[in-house]
Amino acid sequence: MATLSCKVTSVESITDTVYRVILLPDGPFHFKAGQYLMVVMDERDKRPFSMASTPHNKETIELHIGASEINLYAMAVMDRILDQKRIDIDIPHGKAWFRENSSNAMILIAGGTGFSYTHSVLLAALAENPNRDITFYWGGRQLEHLYDLGELQALSENYPNLKITPVVEQPDELWRGRTGTVLSAVLEDFGDLSGHDIYIAGRFEMAKIARERFCNERGGKPEQLFGDAYEFI
Repeated sequence: MATLSCKVTSVESITDTVYRVILLPDGPFHFKAGQYLMVVMDERDKRPFSMASTPHNKETIELHIGASEINLYAMAVMDRILDQKRIDIDIPHGKAWFRENSSNAMILIAGGTGFSYTHSVLLAALAENPNRDITFYWGGRQLEHLYDLGELQALSENYPNLKITPVVEQPDELWRGRTGTVLSAVLEDFGDLSGHDIYIAGRFEMAKIARERFCNERGGKPEQLFGDAYEFI
């Protein structure tokens, strides 16, 4: 692991609570797709954020930070980013990185800004094997919270074995797609998960329920289920 100072080169407000932040580290860095970094607030205070970019980008790092008045933990990081235009990071962390050289079909599951983790894994998987069967589920409270859905749908046009399934919990009257939760959608679509590598990012409670139901009800294998939450629950 290395501690690096980073210049903040770009901050984009992509929803009312999510920011896309581009960092330019002042030295070389290394990580595996799906790992996260720690923003160093002080010697005892380091805060984790998934990286949306992949290791192929050797110059910059992309973060998606969900921050609001009800998430002061992340808002303090955004305040520093906006005020100082520079942060220190500790990189890399996490054991839920993309497992290369697997021929299994893949399921990616993201809740909210958990998209950043699954985005990194997706791009790495497509770079390794453009023909791999991948199903990507992204759930949000409302459609606007699926802020990069257009990018995903464009990718699916170029990769015929990539299927994108957006799931909205509180749809408006115009929504014609899937509703409810991402986990319900996966359980509706798959009767057997034993042959799949599954990567999941979202609330710890969601990850816990996913492990219980996927393994107990659909034959999923714990050693093929990856998520940062599983280091803690």
